[in-house]
Amino acid sequence: MKDSPQNTFPAFPIVVSGPSGVGKTVLCQALLERLSWTERSVSATTRPPRGEEVDGDSYFFRTEDQFRRDIAAGQMAEWAEVHGRLYGTPKDFLDSRLAMGKCVLLNIDVQGGVSMKESYPDSLLIFVLPPSWTVLERRLRQRKTDSEEQVAVRLERARGEVAESRFYDHFVINDDLEDAVARMERIAIDERTTRERSEEAGLGRRREQV
Repeated sequence: MKDSPQNTFPAFPIVVSGPSGVGKTVLCQALLERLSWTERSVSATTRPPRGEEVDGDSYFFRTEDQFRRDIAAGQMAEWAEVHGRLYGTPKDFLDSRLAMGKCVLLNIDVQGGVSMKESYPDSLLIFVLPPSWTVLERRLRQRKTDSEEQVAVRLERARGEVAESRFYDHFVINDDLEDAVARMERIAIDERTTRERSEEAGLGRRREQV
């Protein structure tokens, strides 16, 4: 059952990162279904649409020239080049949703998370960890989408991501899916409540000074 927002404040980006195969996509979808005041972020990309992907819903599809102009103009909250294609989060999308009182949920890598913290210092950063390296390796193999070499590369990359995650605010171990979702939900709700009380206290002090 979805939680209902009490008001449209405060709103902030929620960044979820973690190694490939740790279950970020499933966790994010579950969080979106539980919290009505969250909304999935839509990334911009220079890769062409696939299948039934819709511009503005699946991605914001842009030419490389358009994308690089946006970077130069400071209109990307975070961006990266992946396999020769550019991906990033447009600030105008984030700002419009935050203004509506929506906490925007971003499923991005650690590099993107650090960039988001620089662009939006009020971002809440959550890093998802596997129960163990053995479990992560098993999950990657069970997907049957990567070669042995690719699995080894993903595991090596995962170790680097975990080492870089020291900048994150919270860590959630995805051992049991329901427990992990509940933990992420509680982190988001507690953060929102704390910020709401802080804002109310500040408003009260300003009124006393008038």
